[in-house]
Amino acid sequence: MIAGQLRPGDQYPSVRALSKELKINPNTAHKAVAHLIAEGLLESRPGIGTVVAEQPGSTREQRTQLLGPEMEELVVEAKHLGIGLDEMLASFSAHWRRLGSREGERNARSRSTDGTRE
Repeated sequence: MIAGQLRPGDQYPSVRALSKELKINPNTAHKAVAHLIAEGLLESRPGIGTVVAEQPGSTREQRTQLLGPEMEELVVEAKHLGIGLDEMLASFSAHWRRLGSREGERNARSRSTDGTRE
Protein backbone atom coordinates (compact mmCIF):
# COMPACT_ATOMS: atom_id res chain seq x y z
CA MET A 1 0.00 0.00 0.00
CA ILE A 2 2.85 2.34 0.83
CA ALA A 3 4.55 1.47 -2.46
CA GLY A 4 1.32 2.16 -4.34
CA GLN A 5 0.87 -1.38 -5.63
CA LEU A 6 -2.49 -1.65 -3.87
CA ARG A 7 -4.84 1.29 -4.27
CA PRO A 8 -7.88 2.23 -2.18
CA GLY A 9 -10.89 0.22 -3.29
CA ASP A 10 -8.78 -2.58 -4.80
CA GLN A 11 -10.16 -6.04 -4.04
CA TYR A 12 -8.08 -7.93 -1.49
CA PRO A 13 -7.80 -11.71 -1.83
CA SER A 14 -10.19 -13.85 0.19
CA VAL A 15 -8.84 -15.70 3.21
CA ARG A 16 -9.10 -18.94 1.25
CA ALA A 17 -7.19 -17.54 -1.76
CA LEU A 18 -4.61 -15.89 0.50
CA SER A 19 -3.95 -19.05 2.48
CA LYS A 20 -3.63 -21.09 -0.72
CA GLU A 21 -1.34 -18.56 -2.45
CA LEU A 22 0.92 -18.14 0.59
CA LYS A 23 0.67 -21.80 1.59
CA ILE A 24 -0.38 -20.95 5.12
CA ASN A 25 -3.14 -22.21 7.39
CA PRO A 26 -6.50 -20.49 6.68
CA ASN A 27 -6.72 -19.55 10.38
CA THR A 28 -3.41 -17.70 10.08
CA ALA A 29 -4.61 -15.90 6.94
CA HIS A 30 -7.85 -14.97 8.71
CA LYS A 31 -5.91 -13.54 11.68
CA ALA A 32 -3.69 -11.51 9.33
CA VAL A 33 -6.67 -10.08 7.45
CA ALA A 34 -8.48 -9.33 10.72
CA HIS A 35 -5.37 -7.51 11.96
CA LEU A 36 -5.17 -5.44 8.75
CA ILE A 37 -8.84 -4.54 9.13
CA ALA A 38 -8.30 -3.58 12.78
CA GLU A 39 -5.36 -1.38 11.72
CA GLY A 40 -7.57 0.36 9.16
CA LEU A 41 -5.58 -0.85 6.16
CA LEU A 42 -8.41 -3.02 4.84
CA GLU A 43 -12.16 -2.80 5.17
CA SER A 44 -14.84 -5.42 4.81
CA ARG A 45 -17.73 -4.37 2.57
CA PRO A 46 -20.90 -6.46 2.62
CA GLY A 47 -21.62 -7.99 -0.76
CA ILE A 48 -18.22 -6.92 -2.10
CA GLY A 49 -15.63 -8.51 0.16
CA THR A 50 -12.43 -7.13 1.58
CA VAL A 51 -10.94 -4.07 -0.10
CA VAL A 52 -8.01 -1.77 0.49
CA ALA A 53 -9.08 1.14 2.70
CA GLU A 54 -8.52 4.79 1.89
CA GLN A 55 -5.22 5.83 3.42
CA PRO A 56 -3.50 9.11 4.01
CA GLY A 57 -0.56 9.52 1.66
CA SER A 58 2.61 7.73 2.62
CA THR A 59 5.50 9.82 3.83
CA ARG A 60 8.86 10.00 2.13
CA GLU A 61 10.33 8.25 5.17
CA GLN A 62 7.87 5.34 4.87
CA ARG A 63 8.64 4.91 1.17
CA THR A 64 12.39 5.11 1.84
CA GLN A 65 12.14 2.45 4.57
CA LEU A 66 10.88 0.00 1.95
CA LEU A 67 14.39 0.00 0.47
CA GLY A 68 16.15 -0.53 3.81
CA PRO A 69 17.07 -4.21 3.39
CA GLU A 70 18.27 -3.75 -0.20
CA MET A 71 20.30 -0.67 0.74
CA GLU A 72 21.94 -2.54 3.61
CA GLU A 73 22.80 -5.46 1.33
CA LEU A 74 24.30 -3.06 -1.22
CA VAL A 75 26.42 -1.31 1.42
CA VAL A 76 27.69 -4.61 2.85
CA GLU A 77 28.59 -5.87 -0.63
CA ALA A 78 30.35 -2.60 -1.50
CA LYS A 79 32.39 -2.76 1.70
CA HIS A 80 33.36 -6.39 0.97
CA LEU A 81 34.54 -5.28 -2.47
CA GLY A 82 36.51 -2.36 -1.00
CA ILE A 83 34.36 0.28 -2.69
CA GLY A 84 34.32 3.60 -0.84
CA LEU A 85 31.36 5.87 -0.19
CA ASP A 86 32.34 8.47 -2.81
CA GLU A 87 32.73 5.76 -5.44
CA MET A 88 29.38 4.22 -4.47
CA LEU A 89 27.60 7.57 -4.62
CA ALA A 90 29.08 8.28 -8.05
CA SER A 91 28.03 4.84 -9.30
CA PHE A 92 24.55 5.22 -7.83
CA SER A 93 24.18 8.65 -9.45
CA ALA A 94 25.27 7.29 -12.82
CA HIS A 95 22.75 4.44 -12.64
CA TRP A 96 20.02 6.84 -11.50
CA ARG A 97 20.66 9.16 -14.46
CA ARG A 98 20.88 6.28 -16.94
CA LEU A 99 17.65 4.69 -15.75
CA GLY A 100 15.96 8.09 -15.51
CA SER A 101 16.80 8.83 -19.14
CA ARG A 102 15.42 5.42 -20.17
CA GLU A 103 12.17 6.20 -18.34
CA GLY A 104 11.98 9.52 -20.17
CA GLU A 105 12.58 7.78 -23.50
CA ARG A 106 9.85 5.20 -22.76
CA ASN A 107 7.40 7.96 -21.84
CA ALA A 108 8.19 9.85 -25.03
CA ARG A 109 7.76 6.70 -27.15
CA SER A 110 4.45 5.83 -25.51
CA ARG A 111 3.16 9.37 -26.08
CA SER A 112 4.16 9.24 -29.76
CA THR A 113 2.60 5.80 -30.33
CA ASP A 114 -0.72 6.73 -28.76
CA GLY A 115 -0.97 9.83 -30.92
CA THR A 116 -0.81 12.38 -28.13
CA ARG A 117 2.62 13.68 -29.10
CA GLU A 118 4.67 13.52 -32.27
